[in-house]
Amino acid sequence: MCLICDRIKMIQEGTNPYFVKELDTGYVVIGDNQHFYGYTLFLYKHHEDKTELFHLDAEERNKFMAEMSLVAEAAAKTFGAEKMNYELLGMGDAHLHWHLYPRKKGDIEDYGNHGKGPVWWYPMEKMYSDDNRPSDEELKDMVAKLRKTLDEMTV
Repeated sequence: MCLICDRIKMIQEGTNPYFVKELDTGYVVIGDNQHFYGYTLFLYKHHEDKTELFHLDAEERNKFMAEMSLVAEAAAKTFGAEKMNYELLGMGDAHLHWHLYPRKKGDIEDYGNHGKGPVWWYPMEKMYSDDNRPSDEELKDMVAKLRKTLDEMTV
């Protein structure tokens, strides 16, 4: 089983504290590390042999993309993003999932092009430091705020 399938299983069992909301094609979760405050993921519900966007039929792909865009908008509104960064990678975990990063000026310090550039120009050891993990209370607050925004947007 893959890491994302494990996380989805935790959602289904009611034991994933990062879980925000279920949508038709996926699950919204807060990221484990929050250097980029509001970092959110959108996990596709199924794994099987669907590891690329082009593996989905057109209707499913369009729905997945539309829901990802909705989640990105909600994260931007909730966490005060000046710009959103989007990543759909998969060499680490081939399960379809979006990384959604709310960005603000200065969030990569002076790394990259004088503090401008993609999230991966920020040192990984700093981005994924345990210092960037939200406390239980911070996590509950983030989950509640993002869920509220999504609920308002999906009524």
